Amino acid sequence: MTLTLADIRAAHTRIRDRIHRTPVMTSATLNEKAGAQLFFKCENLQKIGAFKARGATNAVALLSDEEAKRGVVTHSSGNHAAALARAAKLRGIPAYIVMPSTCPQAKVASVRRYGAEVILCEPTYAARESNAKSVVERTGAVFIHPFNDPRVMAGQGSLALELLEDVPDLTDILCPIGGGGLISGVSTAIKSINPEIHVFGVEPKGADDAAQSLAAGKIIPCTSPNTIADGLRGSLGELTFEEIQRHVDGIVTVSEEEIVHAMRAIWEVMKIIVEPSGAVAYGALVDGQLDVPGRRVGIILTGGNLDLDTLPWMTPATA
Repeated sequence: MTLTLADIRAAHTRIRDRIHRTPVMTSATLNEKAGAQLFFKCENLQKIGAFKARGATNAVALLSDEEAKRGVVTHSSGNHAAALARAAKLRGIPAYIVMPSTCPQAKVASVRRYGAEVILCEPTYAARESNAKSVVERTGAVFIHPFNDPRVMAGQGSLALELLEDVPDLTDILCPIGGGGLISGVSTAIKSINPEIHVFGVEPKGADDAAQSLAAGKIIPCTSPNTIADGLRGSLGELTFEEIQRHVDGIVTVSEEEIVHAMRAIWEVMKIIVEPSGAVAYGALVDGQLDVPGRRVGIILTGGNLDLDTLPWMTPATA
C-alpha cells in the first residue's frame, strides 16, 4: 500500500481535535551558529510529549467497533506506548503495552497513567514481538505497529502539513529516523506538496540501519543498537523503507557527543525540554555535517520524555 497525500490530509482532519497544533519556534542564537534560518517544529510539546500521539490517534480512530471492543496492543520503547494508551482511553477501550525493561521510568509511568496494562520484557526486538503476540492470543486485541502501519504513518505525516502552512518556503527538512514511520509520512507530504524541498533523515551512528539500508537497497536490520536515543533503536519496516526509498534525499548519522551537544543547546538556548531522540535532527548541524548556510531549514523535535534524574551530561556524583 502506497501512502498518499490524501491519506495524510484525511488523518489530519480526523485527529486534529484530539492533538495539539504544535508551535514552530526559532532562535536567533542557533540561526547564527548554523548560518541559516532554522524552524523547529516542537512535537516535544505534543500530547504525551511526542509526535507519536498523531499516528496512534489516527490508527485507533480507524478501528471498526468490532475491532475496538477487543482493545489494542503494541510493543514500544515508550512514546508510541503512551500514545496508544492515550488513544485507547479516549475511545474507551483496553490497551496492552509491551515495553522493554530498560525503558526510562518516566515513559513507563506515563503509559500507566492512561490506564493501560504494561507488560515488561527483555530489551530485545524478538522479546517485544513474542510478548505482543502472546497478548494478542490471550485477549484478541488488535495489534497496532509502532511505525510499519499506513494508519500510523499517515497520522505522523500530519505534522508536515502544519509545518508547511506555518513556513511554506522551507528549503530543507531534518527528521529523526528510527523505525521510519515519521519520516515516511513527513517525506510523502513534503514531496507531494513541494518536491523541491530536500528531506533528510538523521539517526545515531550507533543505530545507523537506515543509512545502511538505503545504501544497500534492502533492509539491514539494527541488531545491536548502541545509543542514548532510545526511541531510535528500532529497525525499519518494509512499508516505511519503501517510502524512504521513494522520497528521502539522504540520511545523516550523528555521534553520541553530537546528540548530547544538540540536546543541551536546545535546553539552554530555547528553554525547552527535548529527549535525546528528539534532539537528533539538530545534531546534524552541530558539526556542520550538512551544508545549510543561507537556507531555511525545518527541524523536527520529536519528543521530550526522559528521566530528569539521569540526564546525559550529569556525572555519577550529581545524577
